Amino acid sequence: MTLDNWAYESSLYAQGCQCVAGVDEAGRGPLAGPVVVAAVILPDPPGAPGVTDSKQLTQRQRERCYRWILKHALGVHVTHASHEMIDHLNILQATLVAMREAILGLHPSPDYVLVDGPHIPDTDVPCLPLVKGDELSLSVAAASIVAKVSRDNLMRAYHQMYPQYGFDQHKGYPTKAHYAALEQWGPSPIHRRSFRLSKSQES
Repeated sequence: MTLDNWAYESSLYAQGCQCVAGVDEAGRGPLAGPVVVAAVILPDPPGAPGVTDSKQLTQRQRERCYRWILKHALGVHVTHASHEMIDHLNILQATLVAMREAILGLHPSPDYVLVDGPHIPDTDVPCLPLVKGDELSLSVAAASIVAKVSRDNLMRAYHQMYPQYGFDQHKGYPTKAHYAALEQWGPSPIHRRSFRLSKSQES
C-alpha cells in the first residue's frame, strides 16, 4: 500500500464519510460466462499487504490477497450478470445492474463508492467513476481481486460441466484454443450469443 492509492478514501473519510466502498468487475471481455462484480469496504487505515490491481498479480498472489480481504474487510458483496442478462441488456448495462446490486448488498451500507471505469450505476449512493481505478484506489483494487478470483473459481466449476471448451484455462476469454473448441462443438449453454463466437466474424 502507498499513500497515493488511499488518497481518495482518506479524503472522503476526512470529509465525514463512515464507509467508503470500491467496486470493480471481472469478465466483460469473455465469450462465455457471467460478469462478476465485487464491492469491498476496507478498514481505515487498510493495512492491506500486497493488494493492488488484480492484473498485476499472479494467481497465487491474487488468492492470498483474496483470503486477506475476506478476513479483514468491513464488507464484501459479490454479484453476477449472467450471460442471459448480457445478451438481453448488452454488456455495459448488465455490468451496471450488477454493480448496483453489489453496492446495495453491502453490509454495512457505504455512504460513498469508488467505481472502476467511466460509468457508474444508477444508485442513491454517491459514486465517483475512476478510469484505471484499480491502480488509483486500494478499495477498487481489492474489489478487482475479489471479482477476478470469484469469476475464475466459477469458470473452473463450469469446466467440470463443459470440459471440451477449456474454461479452466482461458476462463471464457477469446483465445485461439477457445475459438477452436467453438468451431468443433458450437456454443455451450453459457456462451454469450450476442458476442462474436467465431473468429471469422471478427472484422
